[in-house]
Amino acid sequence: MQFLENLPFDLNLLPKPVYLVGGAVRDGLLGRVRAELDLDLVIPNGAVEVARQLATAYRAGFVLLDAERQIARVVFPGMTVDIAKQDGANITQDLARRDYTLNAIAYDLKSGETIDPLDGTQDIQKRTIRMVSRCNLIDDPLRLLRAYRQAAQLDFTIESHTRQTIRELVPLLTTVAAERVLAELRYLLQTPNSSQWLVAMVEDELLTGWLKIPVDTAFKNRLTQFDRSNELIKQHYPVLGIELDRPLRDKILMSRGSIGKLTILLSSDLQLVTSQMLHLTFSSAEIQVVTTAITHLPELLSREMSLPEQYFWFKSVGSDFPLLVVLAIAAGVELVKLECLIDCYLDPHSQVAHPTPLVTGHDLIQALQIAPSPKIGKLLIEIQLARIMGEISTSTDAIQFAEKFVKSIE
Repeated sequence: MQFLENLPFDLNLLPKPVYLVGGAVRDGLLGRVRAELDLDLVIPNGAVEVARQLATAYRAGFVLLDAERQIARVVFPGMTVDIAKQDGANITQDLARRDYTLNAIAYDLKSGETIDPLDGTQDIQKRTIRMVSRCNLIDDPLRLLRAYRQAAQLDFTIESHTRQTIRELVPLLTTVAAERVLAELRYLLQTPNSSQWLVAMVEDELLTGWLKIPVDTAFKNRLTQFDRSNELIKQHYPVLGIELDRPLRDKILMSRGSIGKLTILLSSDLQLVTSQMLHLTFSSAEIQVVTTAITHLPELLSREMSLPEQYFWFKSVGSDFPLLVVLAIAAGVELVKLECLIDCYLDPHSQVAHPTPLVTGHDLIQALQIAPSPKIGKLLIEIQLARIMGEISTSTDAIQFAEKFVKSIE
């Protein structure tokens, strides 16, 4: 466990015994390195008090996660440390209550001993996810989803008996809080090369209680084409690739590229999609990306748009443009047919994709001596359309155009 050499705290401040468990042990055995470490420690008693003392000693953050089960978090720069009370009379009993064998390995931080009563190390070597027990999955049905997410993240397979058990327990997933289900789904969608396990999750009906996904014979192919289209755009237009991978918001890590995978799965019925995503507690920003894609993709697929049509289309899709391009290519549109739109989007001076006003509403009110009204907004749009058609180019042109336009409709 090489990362233990650079811990931001002194291990001597922790009681004996203290065990490192969960993902950090698994990743250590796999040689995986993560930018930010999340450590899970288990001690026989006094977990909350030990965490509080550690946070105080290093002026680190302290969060009480579960007072009843005695779980607390200490937050260091670049690292979080969760300290929990041992579940059972000893560490072996604690490990026997976990989800999968690869997560049921403990490392004694004091002695350096590895405790592996369920042969989790062997399963890691075989790159296999195997359940500890059926009862443990029943105790927390969210663990059913976790198997698919970890298979995607680690490039593992799910052992056949475990996968069959998961299929049998699928109805229990509807008893899990929507927020927890969504968290696992987000993790999976954000994982690179996760389409294989997203398909498996749908085929095994793990999402049936949450999303009505129309699975047909072309289902796998649509996801495969989306992945290929995504890579094609990143290869030819790296700037668009960056936008596809960028988180939607500071507190929403989902990217448009990740949401695109979900869009491939969902119905084209806007009302149905919106209600399902709300039920699963997706954010309004995530729902907006999906509904924009469903609404405006057909315009990209049907025919070439005139400049005015492009103007209104760009105005409607905004920052979702890169995703619409990927979805269009996945649906069979050749990249060469989209190049003009892409060049337009990438040109910050394009008056079609990124319009800048020649005049303001206030300018029109003063110059035309008219009262504020919805008419002003319509005039500004007409001015912009005239500009992109090459009819006007200056603010003086815009005022003269507005005067003539107002007279023509009076």
